[in-house]
Amino acid sequence: MSNNLVIVESPSKAKTIKKYLGKNYEVIASQGHIIDLPSSKLGVDVDNDFKASYITMKGKAKIIKEIKDKAKKADKVYLATDPDREGEAIAWHLRNMLKIDEREKCRIEFNEITKDAVKKAINSPRTIDENLVNAQQGRRILDRIVGYKISPVLWKKVKKGLSAGRVQSVAMRIIMDREREIRKFKKQEYWTLEAKLLKGKEEILSKFYGNTKGKIELKNEEQVNEILKNIDKREYKVVDIKVGEKKRNPAPPFTTSSLQQDASRKFGFSVKKTMMIAQRLYESGYITYMRTDSTRISNEARDMAKEYIVKKYGVKYYENRFYKTKKDAQDAHEAIRPSDLSKSSEVYESFPKDEQKLYTLILNRFLASQMSTAIYDTKKITINVNDYIFITNGSQVKFDGFMVLYIESTEASSDDDIGILPDIEINDILKQKKLISEQKFTEPPARYTEASLVKTLEEKGIGRPSTYAPTISTLLDRVYIEKDKKYLVPTQLGEIVDDLMEKNFCNIVDISFTANMEQNLDLVSENKIDYIKMLKEFYNPFIKNLEEVQDKIEKVKIPEQETDIKCELCGRNMVIKQGRFGKFLACPGYPECKNAKPLVESIDVPCPNCGGKVLIKKTKNRRNFYVCENNTNKEDSKCDYISWNKPKKEKNENGK
Repeated sequence: MSNNLVIVESPSKAKTIKKYLGKNYEVIASQGHIIDLPSSKLGVDVDNDFKASYITMKGKAKIIKEIKDKAKKADKVYLATDPDREGEAIAWHLRNMLKIDEREKCRIEFNEITKDAVKKAINSPRTIDENLVNAQQGRRILDRIVGYKISPVLWKKVKKGLSAGRVQSVAMRIIMDREREIRKFKKQEYWTLEAKLLKGKEEILSKFYGNTKGKIELKNEEQVNEILKNIDKREYKVVDIKVGEKKRNPAPPFTTSSLQQDASRKFGFSVKKTMMIAQRLYESGYITYMRTDSTRISNEARDMAKEYIVKKYGVKYYENRFYKTKKDAQDAHEAIRPSDLSKSSEVYESFPKDEQKLYTLILNRFLASQMSTAIYDTKKITINVNDYIFITNGSQVKFDGFMVLYIESTEASSDDDIGILPDIEINDILKQKKLISEQKFTEPPARYTEASLVKTLEEKGIGRPSTYAPTISTLLDRVYIEKDKKYLVPTQLGEIVDDLMEKNFCNIVDISFTANMEQNLDLVSENKIDYIKMLKEFYNPFIKNLEEVQDKIEKVKIPEQETDIKCELCGRNMVIKQGRFGKFLACPGYPECKNAKPLVESIDVPCPNCGGKVLIKKTKNRRNFYVCENNTNKEDSKCDYISWNKPKKEKNENGK
């Protein structure tokens, strides 16, 4: 009997695959990459066609020995690393380490870990795709050159421990561009005007539109008062009714980006958390591969969806749909979907709640993508009062279609849509109940959330599905940005670094330049351009610019915020500094005085239990929580108040 060895990336994936292959197969995990560029030096010979000097990764010697020992005893070795460029590179490293002939068909891949998919892959191995490997190497070398050449400049000119990644620097630029928009924004006054009208006892809310000549923008109180004077207690006459039908189609099944965005909006998951949960679901065999930019699904998946929808909802709810994938998508894998609908109950029995939430989201989005269009009956009522026009829009679901199961978080109804309207006819006279005018001011553009930043990065062609999570994590780890509730706010340090990068390395933070680099990497993977040539075209002008500017860059002194808190050791006023784990207090007399301590912020709302001061603290993942100063987390603690939610001020008798 033959003895076969299958090498995958993760232990949980190995366990799942072993169940499907039987006793003639041994499955072992490499636990990700086994070799990498050295961390202590560049590790790339730029004068010798960018030859990479790979070394064994720290802590991987034992697993490498185990893989080699098992491979020696095997009749056939299959490299079943993840089905993407990174996985192809890991397979390439494994092949070289095990001295497998490059013509050997040893590479297998599957988009889903099911029995049929795994056995089909075993029966159709292929050789390593050198083009995918070159694309991965090209990206790795580009990132290494940028990081290892610019970061020392930041250490010297700003502070130690900083980094300037190729994609992270552009992401930081996008965040800072939005921040500058917000700072330049000048609010403008505007007004809204609504009329509560009665048809018999039924109430209708109608919004001011303009007059019989056209739309009018309400800009100030005087303008509104003039209109109120002309319409108050006048005759409101229905002059036009338009009845129509509105259709809403389902969203396509998830890509990596759309999953990250929807999980953020619906559950508040960080991009990193979403990917960790999706990885576990994939490795356990419950969803297809979670790094994809394609909306395509297989014919088997279509049949599976059809059977489920028709059985549960009826044939009128099913529609066989196809979705166009973006022009610049790699389209290497299917969209993210459940691998086997019959296994759904296993998720709810064996996984924690967050995994259940994400699986349900993927399940419902996939099924909805193959369901019927939702149909609304719509009605638009135009009302004339002394030649001024008010409009009421209403709609009612005629057929819920896919919405019986799933509504995308961006598909909320319009604010102008007030739902079901009473029966009204042209020439009906409506009675004024109340006129409501309200002063408002335009709002600046919102800061980015993780979800909206991912959407922007994807739209601008910056990075790829596998890079979004690590890019945001790096910006947070370097303290270039911090989270304020769900929003990403640049720190003083982040602004300083971005400004330095913009003035001295403008190409690195240029959106179109970086997007073009991503396209070149795609062309490398398609064997349309040579990756060595691509690296040379980048490196030569880059290193020339670096040599020209690095001595001209002035050292930046990061301003320190002084507090009224005295240093217990030397009496100086302590200052606020920013570290990897957040802000802290430090003595400005360093290195003579090395006193430092945590900075504990508080809110102006007393503890709802004992009236003490409520402190703001953070978890390791930088999530805020609130705890009473009297809660010492000990048996003799005077108060036990602790909460994820900020306590609210209690209203007094006057409701204030």
